[in-house]
Amino acid sequence: MAKEINARIESELEIKSYIQNLKYALNNGAHIEFQAIRRVDHNRDERYTNQYTVDKLFPDENPVDALKRELLTLTEEDYIRTVKDLRFPKRSEMREFGKTYNRDEDVYIKIRVELIGQYGNITTFVMSFHFAEKVFTSEMFPYRKK
Repeated sequence: MAKEINARIESELEIKSYIQNLKYALNNGAHIEFQAIRRVDHNRDERYTNQYTVDKLFPDENPVDALKRELLTLTEEDYIRTVKDLRFPKRSEMREFGKTYNRDEDVYIKIRVELIGQYGNITTFVMSFHFAEKVFTSEMFPYRKK
């Protein structure tokens, strides 16, 4: 994966801490905001859209419940990189992860966790949860055990 100006690799300790905080938030009432249909999907192969992927992997489940369960399984080994949001530079960075389902279906996951509103409600934005357009390679995952 090419090194980009808006992307960086956090330390393993930073990612473990991020995931621990994510799990704490999800287990203590954090709201999940899922973009099932996104503007960028209009010109994309349907297979690589959030809606298609969630419907295919979790056909009989509430998407938010399924995503919460899946986010709770993330580990530092699933981490790919951290990216700045160029469209909304004042918002928090996004973390990219990758998981494989059914032995050969790679899924790209991009999330942002923020405190929103006057009372600091925690919201987890799931921007991407879709089949990966490129096959995952071990080089993409800085903390994956060989």
